Amino acid sequence: MFHLGLFTGCGVQSWKDMWSGEGATDWMSPQLYIDVARAVERAGFDCIILEDAHFVPDVFRGNTDFALKNGFHAPKMDLFVMTPFMLTATKHLGILPTLTTTFHPPYMAARTLATLDHLSGGRGGANLVMSHNDRTAQNFGLDGQADHDLRYDQGDEWVQLVTELWNSWDADALTVDRDNGVYVDPAKVHEIHFSGRFYRSRGPLNSLHPPQGRPVFSQAGGSGRGKDFAARNVDLVMTNVTGIDTMKAFRDDLVARLETFGRKPDSCKVMFNVAPVLGETQREAEEKRAAAVAAREANIESNLGWMSYYSGIDFGKFDLDAPMPQMHTNASRSTTQNLQAKSTGLTLREFASYPSGGAVELVGTPDAVAAQMGEVMVEVGGDGFLIQQPMFRRAISEITDGLAPALRRRGLIRDGYSYPHFRDNLLEF
Repeated sequence: MFHLGLFTGCGVQSWKDMWSGEGATDWMSPQLYIDVARAVERAGFDCIILEDAHFVPDVFRGNTDFALKNGFHAPKMDLFVMTPFMLTATKHLGILPTLTTTFHPPYMAARTLATLDHLSGGRGGANLVMSHNDRTAQNFGLDGQADHDLRYDQGDEWVQLVTELWNSWDADALTVDRDNGVYVDPAKVHEIHFSGRFYRSRGPLNSLHPPQGRPVFSQAGGSGRGKDFAARNVDLVMTNVTGIDTMKAFRDDLVARLETFGRKPDSCKVMFNVAPVLGETQREAEEKRAAAVAAREANIESNLGWMSYYSGIDFGKFDLDAPMPQMHTNASRSTTQNLQAKSTGLTLREFASYPSGGAVELVGTPDAVAAQMGEVMVEVGGDGFLIQQPMFRRAISEITDGLAPALRRRGLIRDGYSYPHFRDNLLEF
């Protein structure tokens, strides 16, 4: 068996497509997120990872026009307000809102995540990012982002501190001893007096020890420094690498790094990003895929805007018919390196028109795609897939009520949850 997750966001994502419903406004109400969370849990997914950012994109063509006119990564909702609705509407699903370690103080983060873990009975967590964009830094009062690797150094210490804050309460500190009049045992709550390179904190936290001990962390960094951070600190890694050989190499590399940091190889799961295209027949699925490619070719600006967002490089200023430019960035380094590798020998126009289907291209009926996913996992020896899907009901239903049952019939995904806590279900196989 393998694991499944959904990667989506808490903002406008589908507002003018035929089957978007009231997507232009639904994203502002919790009901959409509740409906999606319940459907995903019914389908047997492990988790939903919620994407986020703290700026309005303006790299592409040097202004915010593209982002605002197209609802591209703006506007957004606060994930930590929406997440409790999703957690309380489900019983088994893990929810991982994105959290920037660079701009979210450790004490505040430890308290928020402990609260989410308690209100969900042990299904809380966070998708950790180091905030790649200079506009984010400027929104928080800085001139620009720190160096790429320095942000990961700070992230390592951030994880260390929030963990110590959670551990400042023993798991059994809450005694509720009515006979002796003791609610919390003072001997089981500790000051930590943490003093590091980036952070200081006296402690203790004023929240109880989380049910999971430590809420689940995920992360997407694929650079060498990013993978070291993951191997040291997180429970789930998502990646955009493409092709069987590259997928296997990524996972093997992460396993080696886990062992370097004294962790067991199966203590951190790798989920490969995919975007299945499903149809009632193979022909229907292929026609849907062809239509998507044609739309991409007709609207190259959309992909140029996406590339600009992640790289911090304005792709609107380059000649479309010249070879792809060399890319150097202090922003999302692994994504930019991945773009560079895929674009070898192509013009910018050719690459911006190139269909993007994730780690492997999955096009067909639910049964055909399910069979292919099973074969890929056997070859890679990996842990699962993270399905990238905008949050609108028809698209989610195709995955949860079409693909997931086909996977379950083949015994490829879970048929129920064995444990109350997210981490235990994640590490079950």
